[in-house]
Order: sequence, then C-alpha cells, then structure tokens
Amino acid sequence: MSARRQWVLAGVLVLLGLLSAAVLFDVLGTVFFAVTVAYVLVPLHQRFVERGMPSWWASAASTAVAFVGVLLFFASFGFLVYRRRDDLLRFLLGLPESFTVELLGAAYTIDAGVLTELARTYLGAGVIALARLAPVLALKGTLFALLVFALLVRRREARRALLAPIPHAYRDVVAALHERTRETLSAIYVLQAATAVGTFLVALPVFYVLGYEFVFTLALVAGFLQFLPIVGPSFLVVLLAVYRVTANDVVGAVLVLVLGGVVVGWLPDAVIRTRLARQTANLPGSLYFIGFTGGLLSVGPIGFIAGPLVVALLAEATELLAAEVNGHGHARTE
Repeated sequence: MSARRQWVLAGVLVLLGLLSAAVLFDVLGTVFFAVTVAYVLVPLHQRFVERGMPSWWASAASTAVAFVGVLLFFASFGFLVYRRRDDLLRFLLGLPESFTVELLGAAYTIDAGVLTELARTYLGAGVIALARLAPVLALKGTLFALLVFALLVRRREARRALLAPIPHAYRDVVAALHERTRETLSAIYVLQAATAVGTFLVALPVFYVLGYEFVFTLALVAGFLQFLPIVGPSFLVVLLAVYRVTANDVVGAVLVLVLGGVVVGWLPDAVIRTRLARQTANLPGSLYFIGFTGGLLSVGPIGFIAGPLVVALLAEATELLAAEVNGHGHARTE
C-alpha cells in the first residue's frame, strides 16, 4: 500500500471519527466512561479466563461487577435518604417563617418563607427533571453495560484494529501510552474511593465536635458526595451552615463553614489525592490536581477522569521525547 493511500485512509478515519463525535455528542460521556471502566476491568477479565471461564462469560461477569457496583452506589445513597426521610421532613417542617441574625450589634430579620418557597420550587423542578431523565438514564445505563461487555469480549480484535494503521517503528510509543493509560485509570478510581473513605473518616469527628445529630449519616453523605464532582462535600457543609443560621446560631454557622469547609471539603482532596497520585499513577500531586481541577471546570463531571488522564499522557509523551532526544529509547512493556 502506497504512503499516499495510507494518508488518505487515515484522513477518512479522522473525518469519520469527528462526524461520529458530532452525531453521538450526547452519549460521548457514557462512551468515555465505559472505555475507562473496561480498561480497569481487563485484569479481572483475565483472572476469570485464567480460572477456566470462557471469554464470553468472563466478559459478562466483569461487566456485571461494574454495572452492579455503580447501581449499588446510587441505590445505597437513595436508601440512606429513604431511611432518614422522617428526619428530613421534620427538619423542613421545623424551619421558622423568619429568623433574626445579630451582626455587629444590629439585628437583621430574614423572611425564611421566601427561601422555603424557592427551595420547594427548585426541589419540585428537580424531581420533575429527574423523572423526565429516567428513560434517558436507563438507555445510557444499558449502553454503558453493552459497551463495557463488547470492549472486553472483543478487546484483542479492537487492539489489532487500532494498531493496524500505525507503523511498526511507532508501536513502542503506542504501547507506552497504553500502559500509562491503564495505570492512570486504575489509579483514578482508587484515588476516588480512597478520597471518599478519607472524607468519611475525617467528617466523623468534625460533625461530632460540632454537636450535630446523626453524625454517622452526615459523614456517610459527605463521603458519598465525593463521587459527585464539582458539588462534593462542600455542598453538605453549606447546608449545615444555613441550618445553623436559621437556628440563630451565627457562631455555629461560621464554625461549620470554616472547620467543615477546610477539614471535610478541602483537606481530603488536597492531601489524599495529591499524596496517593504519585504512588498509584506515577504522577506528581501538583500535576494530578491541575488535571483534576481543570478537567472538572472544562468538560464537567467526566473531567475528573479525563483531566488527570490527559495530563498523565502528556507527561508520558514528554518522557518519550526526552528519551529519544537523549539517544536511548523508552518503551513500556505490557
């Protein structure tokens, strides 16, 4: 095959890829998430195969582990809210119609009815929006499971298809980038789980010292919120501060904003993520934090995966170039 023909086919591939991205824009996040999960599940799939399980059934079992894991996470959070529904209802009904805040010797009366009405309006709109999104979420969940299964059961064919147009002289570069991708994705999910557990552990004493009821439940919610990028446990801290203000406890509100905001909202991200990033992803904590923050701000929730991954691949490409310039090749082995 002539070099010109190869370049033409490569251009066709790029154009069709861009067209597919434009047509399938609404499910790109689901596709990206499925690809990253399939990457992480490859060792589990291999373990099933090594134990004598056929590849098809090993793919089905690995996909079931991922799907059930995601489902259990959201279901457990919903069950926690359901268990505390009476307390939540009692809290909402107990909100005063108005409350007075004293600041620098002056008293300010705030009409809580407006805030309650706004909360009720937005809550109702949120419930309706969630009900409308339910069929879409179900379709995306099905797409996620099918993609993970297909990527696992046909991963060797997919790999051969991706490597076919790449010249042999550059396949060591692809192998290095593939290995860095696998390491980084595994580390991202490990970091996410570790940060959630760390948030739960530090939130327990903080909420206990601040005198809140249901300390275990609040700490569990803070840990769960680590899986909701951008929102995070800071959302819970702000809600607790608002609750203190409605009880005319300005000092308590300031304490929970400062202590809870620093220890629960900021410390796990700043310490656990950055310290574990070097050990698990072979990436400096500062670069990981730049990728994590920049990804969230640029592409939304999926950015907590895409951001660090792009930064890790950039670091790997830099190492490859440095090794090439210095005259000694660098290639990872699988």
